[in-house]
Amino acid sequence: MKVIVLGAGLLGVTSAYYLRQAGHDVIVLDRQATPASETSFANGGQISVSHAEPWANPGAPLKLVKWLGREDAPLLFRLRADVRQWLWGLQFLRECTPARTRHNIEQIVRLGTYSRDSLRQLRDAMGLDYDQRTQGILHFYTSEKEFEAAEAPAAQMRALGCERRVISADEAVRIEPALTHMRPRLAGATYTAEDESGDANRFARGLVARCELDGVEFRMSHTVTALREASGAIDHVEATDAEGRFQQVRGDAYIVALGSLSPLLVKPLGIRLPIYPAKGYSVTMPVADARLATQVSLTDDEHKLVFSRLGNRLRIAGTAEFNGYDRDLNRVRCEAIVRRVEDLFPGAGDTRQAQFWTGLRPATPSNVPIIGRSKLPNLYLNTGHGTLGWTHACGSGKSIARIVSKLEPEIDFDFVGLERPVGRGPMTLPARHTR
Repeated sequence: MKVIVLGAGLLGVTSAYYLRQAGHDVIVLDRQATPASETSFANGGQISVSHAEPWANPGAPLKLVKWLGREDAPLLFRLRADVRQWLWGLQFLRECTPARTRHNIEQIVRLGTYSRDSLRQLRDAMGLDYDQRTQGILHFYTSEKEFEAAEAPAAQMRALGCERRVISADEAVRIEPALTHMRPRLAGATYTAEDESGDANRFARGLVARCELDGVEFRMSHTVTALREASGAIDHVEATDAEGRFQQVRGDAYIVALGSLSPLLVKPLGIRLPIYPAKGYSVTMPVADARLATQVSLTDDEHKLVFSRLGNRLRIAGTAEFNGYDRDLNRVRCEAIVRRVEDLFPGAGDTRQAQFWTGLRPATPSNVPIIGRSKLPNLYLNTGHGTLGWTHACGSGKSIARIVSKLEPEIDFDFVGLERPVGRGPMTLPARHTR
């Protein structure tokens, strides 16, 4: 088949790779001049199966009330006259029950574990180098209350096969000596040895080069403007190139992997995706003192920040700001991240050379991404990955390639178009994702 992939971020690129491996002809369209230039450009760098507890959990509503009005809050809702934001917020609150949280953790862990294994297989097969580190991820806590609250989700993750161990502050320091100076402040930690980190943008660009050698066509600087339907299926994509010339692109199947822009593109088709942009921030700085810099990728759950070592750079990313499609850098939030870095690891990074970045993460209320077939038989979705696009990229791309190829996915997950456990019954469309 000829498959048109919309979007050349991590999800679009991995989809293209696995589709080509399955024997399909693939064209990728993206509005940027180079791949992985938006949400995949400067993310936190973690392959974090252990980061499976969704934002929507029983403790979230109280925290949101506490953070209201704080410019440096880890999770900030800027209330707008935006019906989509309010509807998304109501759905978010519905996902905060213990039962929904347990269900969502199960989905996120299953996809994350499968995706991490798929990444390793791809890396070994392709010999890709992207400043990867396979030293695990350590979640640390300076609050006893937050540490205690982490124990139940960690236990559920272990039951699902993600070995997120609860460890003492002393063991955390043994795993990551850069935590030594803050040992008196540590309440405890969790550690997942199988998790990884690496430069997502470098990975995507390397995979694009391999895809092109294998015959995948990347049409960059092509802005997708519409999907056109005829006789109950997608007939063609409309786009404009760098010179503003109108184009129609036809294929047998179409995959929407446009991140936060996905719901805007499919809405005219009567498909409503529960995705809202969550603006995330990152700071990248050179390592100033290798003795003080972290080696293991870290997660600061209380401040919603992750720390990754990418070669001779430190990448610190996180927080979420719900403010529509605004991408302006908020200096208060940028400076709050730098202050936290200096507080935790003084002298490790050269803050004078800090580079700030922001990107719009496509967030669903549950943090569970939307992957599978839409109500139109030749239109597929691979979007809504929120903060876990890098973690879930390979597993999502591999799964959507199998679904397009009319093969069963290899994992039991809430795929759109698969309204039953894997291996049972026909493919149908659950209404919950597309109302």
